[in-house]
Amino acid sequence: MSSFWKGKTVFITGASSGIGAEMARQVSAMGATVGLLARRFEELEKLRNEIESLGGKARVFAVDVTNYESCVQAVESFVTEFGKIDILVANAGIAGKVVNAWEIEPKNFEQVIRVNLLGAVNIVRAVLPYMLERNEGQLVAISSLAGFRGLPKSASYCASKSAMNAFFESVRVDLFSSRISVSIIQPGFIRTPLTAGRRSKMPFLMELEPATRKIVKAIEKRKKFYAFPFPLATLVRLARFFPASLYDRMVSKRSYRQ
Repeated sequence: MSSFWKGKTVFITGASSGIGAEMARQVSAMGATVGLLARRFEELEKLRNEIESLGGKARVFAVDVTNYESCVQAVESFVTEFGKIDILVANAGIAGKVVNAWEIEPKNFEQVIRVNLLGAVNIVRAVLPYMLERNEGQLVAISSLAGFRGLPKSASYCASKSAMNAFFESVRVDLFSSRISVSIIQPGFIRTPLTAGRRSKMPFLMELEPATRKIVKAIEKRKKFYAFPFPLATLVRLARFFPASLYDRMVSKRSYRQ
């Protein structure tokens, strides 16, 4: 068990299920105090009770990440009680509708951008002043391999994750002279509520607990980028250099999100 997390304060968005909830379980078991932020209060309370029954410490914030003022209030409350946020994990995200380009509903597209991208912007803006004051901390983006190139019927999701990658990379560059690190995590397919019910085959699908362990290890090592699982990440990275005509033929008839 790593000693890295002992005494750390970790603030996690999208903490009511999936990667966020599992990360809270894992790092709290190793000694971290966790702030759990998501919209679903009942799910957060269940997770808090689970963590505290095992001797951990957690605080719950039933907040929508698209509401900047609520994010600020949650962060202020957590910092007032615990004095700092060592690690922010921007994990909140939604999948959006799986539709062809000609079926896109702008309101749905906007909601995906608001949650996946602007939600991350809101929480980073709320947390970063406290890290800058101490000149210490770590910002973690839970992005996706879907942010490398466009995928069929996935325009809103791919766009949000691509933008999220660029946002956090820009933040990392801005913080270059500080002691605040930025880690961009790009998982492939993980068995979570976000992938539940899909009929299409998801290559290299990983179970939640081991996948989250990989993310936790990458955070410990303060990796700037971490894409996994390795075979799929390698293929996706190579695909960035494929000519558009070849790439289009390869993926146009496939669907990974239905």
